[in-house]
Amino acid sequence: MLPTTHTTRPSYAPAVPHAEGVSNDEFRAAMSRLAAGVVLVTAHDPDEGPRGEDVGMTATGFLSVSLDPPLVLVSLREGSRMDDLLAEQPLWGVSILAEGQRQVAGRFAMKGRVSDRLLFADLPTTRGEASGALLVGGALATLECRTEQRVPAGDHTLVIARVLTAAFPTADGAPLTYFRGNYRHLS
Repeated sequence: MLPTTHTTRPSYAPAVPHAEGVSNDEFRAAMSRLAAGVVLVTAHDPDEGPRGEDVGMTATGFLSVSLDPPLVLVSLREGSRMDDLLAEQPLWGVSILAEGQRQVAGRFAMKGRVSDRLLFADLPTTRGEASGALLVGGALATLECRTEQRVPAGDHTLVIARVLTAAFPTADGAPLTYFRGNYRHLS
């Protein structure tokens, strides 16, 4: 009979790997090391209440896709309020947040909130002419978009949109970035 050998799993080994070999924790830790810009995605829900309701969501999964035509992509958690709204409302806005807008990013990243009305109450905003979405003052840039394609991707939806307008409310400044689970500044 062969002797039984007991091995101790190294501390870096995943607790519960996926069939492909990487655990949720490993994947999250690896991706947290990729610095990302921070944006506020906004849309107006005309069906909510007598005057509609403005909805906002902080996102770091936002990128340029194409120059001609001008296309962007945002990644939304499947079944989130913004995912549900953008499935019905094709027009939306993006405010590329400046370093001094951490509080804006933080308030719209909160989970489980009932209404966004109070979150917008004290923010300087303008309503986009093309989208009807609120655009945040002091942002490095704002975009108004129209959804062209929605792609299911795991537990997210990738929304690809044509850029209808681009503006630059703040001429200078550093971007708000997200790295290793915290908002950071470039140095």
